[in-house]
Amino acid sequence: MSIQKIGIVGSGVMGRGIAQLFILNGKNVYLNDVSYQLVENATEYIEDILKKLQTKGKISENKKFEAVNLLYKAKSIEELSGCDLVIEAVSEDINLKKDIFKRLETIVRKDCILTTNTSSLSITEIASVCKNPERVAGLHFFNPVPLMKIVEIVKGIRTNEEICNKLVDLINETGHKAVIAKDTPGFIVNHAGRAYVTEALAILEESIAQPSEIDIILKESVGFKMGPFELLDLTGVDVTHPVTESIYNQFYQDPKYRPSYLLRLRMLAGLLGRKTNQGFYSYNNQTDKILDDSTKNTVYSKYLDKNLSVWVSKNDIDKYNIVINFLEQNKINIQDSLKPFDKTLCIITPIGDDATTSILKENLDPTRTVAIDTLLGIDNHRTLMGSPILNKEYKELALSIFQSDGKTATFIKDSPGFIIQRVLAMIVNIGCTIAQKEITKPTDIDVAVKAGLGYPMGPLEFGDYIGPKNVLSILEKMFDIYKDPRYRASSWLMRRAKLGVSLLTE
Repeated sequence: MSIQKIGIVGSGVMGRGIAQLFILNGKNVYLNDVSYQLVENATEYIEDILKKLQTKGKISENKKFEAVNLLYKAKSIEELSGCDLVIEAVSEDINLKKDIFKRLETIVRKDCILTTNTSSLSITEIASVCKNPERVAGLHFFNPVPLMKIVEIVKGIRTNEEICNKLVDLINETGHKAVIAKDTPGFIVNHAGRAYVTEALAILEESIAQPSEIDIILKESVGFKMGPFELLDLTGVDVTHPVTESIYNQFYQDPKYRPSYLLRLRMLAGLLGRKTNQGFYSYNNQTDKILDDSTKNTVYSKYLDKNLSVWVSKNDIDKYNIVINFLEQNKINIQDSLKPFDKTLCIITPIGDDATTSILKENLDPTRTVAIDTLLGIDNHRTLMGSPILNKEYKELALSIFQSDGKTATFIKDSPGFIIQRVLAMIVNIGCTIAQKEITKPTDIDVAVKAGLGYPMGPLEFGDYIGPKNVLSILEKMFDIYKDPRYRASSWLMRRAKLGVSLLTE
């Protein structure tokens, strides 16, 4: 059966977007909602969007005319009786969805595919109220639908394999990418996305760095389009926190997905983000972000006037060379000796350890030793940290040196794995957990996350780039310090790190 007639129940943001996608790809769409006025409003909105696309030259007048004629306003849900596929796109209310599916089953043909656009609810539970659960699947689009070129096809426990294959063919016709996922909490994208924000919140809970500092480091050093706290403000704490709690509870409180009390407090205080003009940042009219002074860096140039020299640890020769190349390029004197002389600034390059642990391991002076994160190199924004008894003059000296080429640096409080190492290790670890559970194919994890979350790399791709052994080392050292099972390494990661093979190895 070729899917040509598509019914959509729910004419909100997602329903409208899905309708627009399919009518522009030659499908007949029957749009329905609880009131006909809502359907008319949605139809007017879609037609207005199509006019704008035509004005911008994105589609021809003929294409616009054809698309408009493919959109039907269904006055009742019974008008979906002739559809080949129905997509439910109402609010995330499990009981409401169950009622709709029970009703749909009495209306549509026996060969009609029934799907839900849910982002977090169980497909298997929704299908449980149906007499034919094998024809029920998840069809999870992302907002805005026409621009987000990824769709999760979610297979419930009793979903027929052929149903998923037909949905893959349909999505491929639109130019979007379809990925098949098992029915598990968060599916692929919302599951993989738990690490970025939750680890940033864990860092903030410990007062290791401020939200603006964490955002800058992850954007400028790693290449994320938005920092975790910018993302929280954009999405809204009132949206993110309940989803995080839901996934955490659906996984029976697995510590990897643990929510933060900080978000609950902000919900109670009404600090929801852009929508309230106040979140982790302040805003003017929900758009213009007002930065605080914590984003500004001071260059203590007075220290660069001295005939200073710097000693760099050779504990990791590759990391040592990264720092030495920077110092040589910026004409900073290097003290090349087995052990540092008195009063010399000492630089260390730990992977996973905090500064204190690394300093004690190397038997260095904690009052004049500074750690720099070299995991991704130091060509962009730099992250520095020291022990709690680091002398202020050496902190300022290190900031001066590592900003002497015009780039910026942030000095954070002592932390295992700095910020980048912690966040990336957790992203990779959860990606590996998804692979181990066979929720989807390893390559599709990366495809879905890059398209759905806009990450510069997918989780497994990040892991291979950093090196699986490095990721494992970071997690093990964080676990050693915190004794928190949140940092327990995935067996998928451990085996491939030990074997020295790609995390994509099946």
